[in-house]
Amino acid sequence: MSVNCQAAVATGNGDFRIESIEVASPADDEVLVQMKAAGLCHTDYDSLSWGKPIVMGHEGAGTVIEVGEQVKDFKAGDTVILNWATPCGSCFQCQIGNPHICEQNSPVVAGANGYTPGHAHLEGTIWQGKPIERSFNLGTLSEYTLVKQSALVKIEDQSIPFPSASIVSCGVMTGYGSVVNAAEVKPGSSVVVLGAGGVGLNVIQAAKIAGAAAVITVDINPAKLEMAKQFGATHTLLAEKDDTGLLQAAEQVKTLTGGRGADYAFECTAIPALGAAPLAMVRNAGTAVQVSGIEQEITIDMNLFEWDKVYINPLYGKCNPGIDFPKIIALYAKGDLLLDELVTREYSLDQLSQAFDDMLAGKNAKGVITFN
Repeated sequence: MSVNCQAAVATGNGDFRIESIEVASPADDEVLVQMKAAGLCHTDYDSLSWGKPIVMGHEGAGTVIEVGEQVKDFKAGDTVILNWATPCGSCFQCQIGNPHICEQNSPVVAGANGYTPGHAHLEGTIWQGKPIERSFNLGTLSEYTLVKQSALVKIEDQSIPFPSASIVSCGVMTGYGSVVNAAEVKPGSSVVVLGAGGVGLNVIQAAKIAGAAAVITVDINPAKLEMAKQFGATHTLLAEKDDTGLLQAAEQVKTLTGGRGADYAFECTAIPALGAAPLAMVRNAGTAVQVSGIEQEITIDMNLFEWDKVYINPLYGKCNPGIDFPKIIALYAKGDLLLDELVTREYSLDQLSQAFDDMLAGKNAKGVITFN
């Protein structure tokens, strides 16, 4: 039986509306989820300019309502976190241990290769009488959504609130995974984090969990730097807006790290002009990590690579949802990783416009849409 519900729909012309959509019952390998909370990030705002109608949202948590005949790992009533890394398990990247860049199903990788990634059938969601895509094959800014079973991870710990669980989907995972999975930060090391937004705060606390001795955070917003201290920053540097490439801040970092630079630096600003900035922060043979997904063409002074520096650009913190999400929830349960504190404000779906305004103004660590 199909469900009619309210959803945030990007209209394809730079705007969105809260509209009624129809969500079908699941096919064989699909699951119908009633959304309880959906985290917001800049990608959701960017989806307004993707040039096509789409059900918005790619972070979320909810409750399973109905499962397809081939679904064995989930049942009605299960609490789940949704994720957009839905590996096929058989392509080249999945076989060599990189399910986050699945060549068949990834909405980022597969779509970029020029073919349509696998997802729940388009006919499963109807808007204005026509099938409509769901953002990252999820569409979490909707009261109900239809997804592949591989897009779900069961939450065994029922003590975690839905808003806190919802942000694990992308922002928390990206920051945490960039530190633990991609850079493999070592105990006793020094770390620089550029940008203390939602992703940056999770890089900070992951670096603390990894045992970094120094976690230096750089931002132009004093309020964000104060927030960074709560999540584990040992030093904060207020950067100047006219500090090109953050080169002046880099000199301050060198002063704090014995004159040679940090062991690791993470770019979390999503500002193309700062794409090379982490290279300026690290010592010779240090590791620079571009976390925020900059895809624009930029110019890099190759002197920044001297000498033996490594620059990596991981997707989604090299996420393996079935392994990483339970680890994150376990760290939350121990009190080592803060999730409740990341949720600055909750909004209703009708308040999405205000939520975007607050996000763009830098008022929130994370804003979350909650559903009754």
